[in-house]
Amino acid sequence: MGRFTLPRDIYHGKGALEALKTFEGKRAIICTGGGSMKRGGFLQKVEQYLHEAGMETTLFEGIEPDPSVETVMKGAEAMQQFQPDWIVAIGGGSPIDAAKAMWIKYEYPDTTFEDMCKVFGLPKLRTKAKFCAISSTSGTATEVTAFSIITNYQKGIKYPIADFEITPDVAIVDPELAHTMPKKLVAHTGMDAMTHAIEAYVSTANCAYTDPLAIHAIEMIMNTLVKSYNEDMEARDAMHDAQCLAGMAFSNALLGIVHSMAHKTGAAFADLGAHIIHGAANAMYLPKVIAFNAKDPVAKKRYGVIADYMHLGGANDDEKVKLLIDYLRKMNDDLNIPHSINHYGPDGLPADQGFVPEDVFLERLHDIAANAILDACTGSNPRQPSQEEMEKLLKCCYYDTEVDF
Repeated sequence: MGRFTLPRDIYHGKGALEALKTFEGKRAIICTGGGSMKRGGFLQKVEQYLHEAGMETTLFEGIEPDPSVETVMKGAEAMQQFQPDWIVAIGGGSPIDAAKAMWIKYEYPDTTFEDMCKVFGLPKLRTKAKFCAISSTSGTATEVTAFSIITNYQKGIKYPIADFEITPDVAIVDPELAHTMPKKLVAHTGMDAMTHAIEAYVSTANCAYTDPLAIHAIEMIMNTLVKSYNEDMEARDAMHDAQCLAGMAFSNALLGIVHSMAHKTGAAFADLGAHIIHGAANAMYLPKVIAFNAKDPVAKKRYGVIADYMHLGGANDDEKVKLLIDYLRKMNDDLNIPHSINHYGPDGLPADQGFVPEDVFLERLHDIAANAILDACTGSNPRQPSQEEMEKLLKCCYYDTEVDF
């Protein structure tokens, strides 16, 4: 038996933010990040519309990129004090992901972070509050997914929380918010969306309900991401919808080891002065994982179907897989994203010498690989890697060498 779960309502298109006027409740807490939503006037609109709906509001601001366990606990404490019946998260993936985890702790105060990380093991939510997600970036699609990514900085590991209970009740997909994204964010979130769609299509949990969403998202991203990066605002509007479709697909079909590797390398080198930004990690690892997964005949055939929908050519599936890999690498070039960890520099830009030294990478490789294998996304990958294979794959991602195993 399969399951397909989406938010009860998805409001989309310009002006969709006004849907907040129709909400029913007494109190709403608004969770947000650094300040771009305030500078753009969107946070003020959210407050205004909720007040028009007759609600008292409070703010929980300053949620950092790659939100921490500590931030989640602080937010949950603020919710306990305010007792909202609506949690409204606005911004990129980070404030929405953090608010999802806060929601769990708010409804079940005795829940530990370790309890939250039990895959599809959460108790029933909505005993105290409903959840509305308003995305300002075109990539994570967390506004429609059953996932949240929280970082434990003491361990240097990003943990995915996965459960249909944290699928928002309402998603607002208003493209005007995405106009605030700087180019680098357009690139990274866009390749995150492309990875979502491709991994969902080849996942072992794919089905007839998720395949059309994944394929159409791939087609849309192919046609709009680079244009959006180059400041075409019509293309950026379309990307905001495309990433949401990709999110609907992967929330139900699940993901694969591109994400497992991105989760476990993201904070692994934070002590060296930078994170490997999630979308950039996905962009670097995706071509390597396609080459690895294509050794599985079912996955190879499905990658061939993707190449067909993208009109890449190829006389057989082997040629189609190569053309798909080449196309994605060209996208990375067009978006100024490096191809490998050893050339990953500040702000996720290509550099002759990246910030992760070879000796440090090799020293931490075993543990990173072991953690990636244990990641929640690995189970639905079409080819299950051994410890040795995961280490070899990560080396290919570090050195940008061919995957021939």
